[in-house]
Amino acid sequence: MLRWMILKPTALIYKIEDIVTCIQDETEGVPIRTVKSFMTKIPSVVTGTDIVQWLMKNLSIEDPVEAMHIGTLIAAQGYFFPISDHVLSLKDDGAFYRFQAPYFWPSNCWEPENTDYAIYLCKRTMQNKTRLELADYEAENLARLQRAFARKWEFIYMQAEAQVKIDRKKDKTERKILDSQERAFWDVHRPVSVYGLVEEGTQSQSPTHTPSHLCRKGTKEDVEKEDHCSNPHVMCFMCFSLISYTEQYMEYDPFITAPEPSNPWTSDDPSLWDLENSIREPSQQRVKKWGFSLEEALKDPVGQDLFLKFLESEFSSENLRFWLAVQDLKRIPQQEVAQRAQDIWAEFLAEGAPSSINLDSHSYERTSQNLKDPGRYSYEDAQDHIYKLMKSDSYTRFLRSNVYQDLLMAKKKVNVSNGSNKCEKC
Repeated sequence: MLRWMILKPTALIYKIEDIVTCIQDETEGVPIRTVKSFMTKIPSVVTGTDIVQWLMKNLSIEDPVEAMHIGTLIAAQGYFFPISDHVLSLKDDGAFYRFQAPYFWPSNCWEPENTDYAIYLCKRTMQNKTRLELADYEAENLARLQRAFARKWEFIYMQAEAQVKIDRKKDKTERKILDSQERAFWDVHRPVSVYGLVEEGTQSQSPTHTPSHLCRKGTKEDVEKEDHCSNPHVMCFMCFSLISYTEQYMEYDPFITAPEPSNPWTSDDPSLWDLENSIREPSQQRVKKWGFSLEEALKDPVGQDLFLKFLESEFSSENLRFWLAVQDLKRIPQQEVAQRAQDIWAEFLAEGAPSSINLDSHSYERTSQNLKDPGRYSYEDAQDHIYKLMKSDSYTRFLRSNVYQDLLMAKKKVNVSNGSNKCEKC
């Protein structure tokens, strides 16, 4: 594998594309199939385990970690991508991946422009909003692009509208695949120079020619002097992610946004922690935080209870109950671990289990092997698989449900009324 490093960039691209072509070979490659998930079908997917095993077998790799590393390098260029999230990496598990269409391959000399990105985002707003809703950073970029291309926005809108009309004539399954491939392309190639747009719009700036002020701060005003990043695309992506994370969690950082009562770390007054642990009625700030990720919802006892009640209303609470049972297994005394591990198997995985969960064959086999010598982490693969199922399916429905939305809006109204009362007193 090291000999790749001395190849020219063009030769490296063609080498990767030869491997990707072989992976998709109908006879010798990875089987591409349509799988059922809940009440829908997921077309043209493979699992991460399938890709890792193919790489090990056909590239003479003995270590699965090395195979995942090679796969991640290929995924980072957009040749295949996970369908449940937008993290361009490869994992050795049952998560589903889809191959990118050759039309979007780097060898076709794609140099995306800001106008292309504007048309894509505009088109997304015209499509199925429940399935293709813009992420926060995409909505912000769309607003910036609309201001930048104000004089030609009608042309951009017409282009997007024409593409949507063409897409609607395609088969539903084909359209679903193409939507995911186009979105994956922009996960890799979206112009990070959106921040630097002027009113008339700027010329195309590909990820390999990114101003250094974007690499470090994210806005043109932050830096006056420009130099070159060693790897601009990676640096910009990392900085953009860090900025987004910081902005999202700023109001939850007691060192940046002063809480009431005071910050226990600076005042030695634990009233804030006692208040958060004792109050079962969550604040609007806590409810809003549940929408950041499934992890945030499950970390909060009240959010966890609300999510469980939502799943019970859908008669699908067994996944979360299994996940919680495995979490408890990691914390109980060692002498109780073996018996508790068997109880979890009997309740959720054994034949005829009262709360049967749906595991992929790979996770099921690993778990059954682990239980020959049960330990705290015997269910690690199964728990990870179930977590991803909840994250991609039930959690997204929970955020759109009346249970969550009504609570969120109710808390917002309380905050607004409290704010108006304060103003009157002032």
